[in-house]
Amino acid sequence: MVPLVGVPETIRRGLAPYREVFCRAEGFDHVSRYVTGLLLSPNKTLQGLYDAQVWEPGAPRSRRAMHEAVFEAGWAADALMPHHRAVIAGAHRGCGREVISLDWTYAHHERGPKIWGVKKAWDHVQQRLAPYQTVVTAVVANRGRLDGIEVLGQQPSRQDEELAYLQETGRASYTQLEEARERVLELLHHRVHGLGYKKRTELALDIVQQLEQEGHFPSAHYAFDHGVLSLELSRGIERAGKHWVSELECSRHIQWQGQWQRVDTVAHTLRQAHPESFRAVRVHCRNGQTKLLWVFTKVVRLKRYGRKRLVIVHEQQALGDTPRFLLTDALHWDSRRVIETWSYRWTSEIFHEFGKQVCGLEAAQVRKEEAVKRHFRLSCVAQSLLQQAPAAGAETERFAFAQGAITIGQKVRTIARDALQSLLKLVEQLFAQGHSCEHILGVLMPA
Repeated sequence: MVPLVGVPETIRRGLAPYREVFCRAEGFDHVSRYVTGLLLSPNKTLQGLYDAQVWEPGAPRSRRAMHEAVFEAGWAADALMPHHRAVIAGAHRGCGREVISLDWTYAHHERGPKIWGVKKAWDHVQQRLAPYQTVVTAVVANRGRLDGIEVLGQQPSRQDEELAYLQETGRASYTQLEEARERVLELLHHRVHGLGYKKRTELALDIVQQLEQEGHFPSAHYAFDHGVLSLELSRGIERAGKHWVSELECSRHIQWQGQWQRVDTVAHTLRQAHPESFRAVRVHCRNGQTKLLWVFTKVVRLKRYGRKRLVIVHEQQALGDTPRFLLTDALHWDSRRVIETWSYRWTSEIFHEFGKQVCGLEAAQVRKEEAVKRHFRLSCVAQSLLQQAPAAGAETERFAFAQGAITIGQKVRTIARDALQSLLKLVEQLFAQGHSCEHILGVLMPA
């Protein structure tokens, strides 16, 4: 672990547009150090970030002060993400096609059962019971850049556990006033928790409504998978005058030849009886790849959703692979545009990967809801700062798989070089002042 001396210049410049969100200069410095640690420290908990800091001689050294500045201080925490989106919009403006990807992921906390939002439930990815937070995200992307623009933690539903408790402890009558009062409070809490709980799709709809109200991405349409698709979400996007593309579960029913049939049954019938209905289409995906696909498209009627455009996609000319089903409200779009828009959905997976591996998205060990929200937001800001960071190193250092492009690893290395340069300057200064190695070691890594 390299001791962190102050805030690297790359981070300082990147955070400058966010200064107005924070009320005090000292608090902003703590937050800047926190964001730096999220990107550079191997231990991305508050304790780990604090231990990595090198403070100027005479400066107060208090982990409590950093905790208060980041998680408890009165800076405009709710204003951070709207401000972040306004900053990001400037970098995206005029860069061509934009798509907002909606998705959700798990933030695992194996040893933090008391962290806000953590519940132990079945993890469909890892195929096991695991303690995790459910995090709903929104990512805006063009061909050259992607940025997280919202991160919301889901309050776990305790309805089943609370109802079981109420049924187990219920009595026919209560003779004592205090007992009756406590029972009424339990019932009220159960009701309040039920009203406060929101499904993932409801949180996604909240995000869409906020984004469209702000209007920072006027030309961006939406892409998501079938786990996010809901009638309320689709209608919310349509009311805003935008279009959406979603993957469709194979078990969904569409109206076909006067009957309601599963969409995979329809696809099987087409492959068997009318394989010529699948046309070769060359699409240009968001990642720069060009794919030749075999596609069938038709405007169909989906139960509850009404008339939508269905696109059935095969990657093999023989149609022997498992098809992908895409659905969109844009009836006038051709299949190529639908598939190319859908390719932007993968940006959510990229954001989740780098958010967890590089920006500490699931590293917070704080217990309170407000603290967790602030950590998520700062991790999101850190991801965008990393996007706009320059990359050090010669062309020969570029990885072959990146095809000459600058990688996230190179950007992290650039910030790390800035931090190392500040460290070396401090050591040089202390040696010039005649301090011993033991003294310098005490400054860099105090006992």
